[in-house]
Amino acid sequence: MFQVATKIFEELTTTELYEILQLRSEVFVVEQDCVYQDIDGKDDQALHVLGKKEGKVVAYTRCFAPHIYFEEAAIGRVVVKDSERKFGYGHQILKASIEEIQQRYQTTTIKLSAQQYLTHFYEAHNFHQIGEGYLEDGIPHIAMIKN
Repeated sequence: MFQVATKIFEELTTTELYEILQLRSEVFVVEQDCVYQDIDGKDDQALHVLGKKEGKVVAYTRCFAPHIYFEEAAIGRVVVKDSERKFGYGHQILKASIEEIQQRYQTTTIKLSAQQYLTHFYEAHNFHQIGEGYLEDGIPHIAMIKN
């Protein structure tokens, strides 16, 4: 059974933090063959949305209040374990992240930096592309916003 929990940095257990960092590294560094600095000094300012299956983190996002990452509230590090993608957990974790931002930060305006091949995924959650595409860590991205 898939369950979603939201925590601030200080509420994460060491096991949860380890599983989050392991999942982010597994997908963003190894699977996508992208050498970049994942641990960027912002996790302590983020709201962490964890998707767990059988007690293990298999999906995750981190969310920010306005004026921390962007002028708008932000969602980043959207990730689902490769073997779990077929179950729709990405949609569930993104929906939960949007709801958390709306509740905690009292805003419906959310910005993210999407890998371009995932624009349809985000459009399904009412995000739309803004500006021109750009390379981020060697991967094509586009800014997207939800109002």
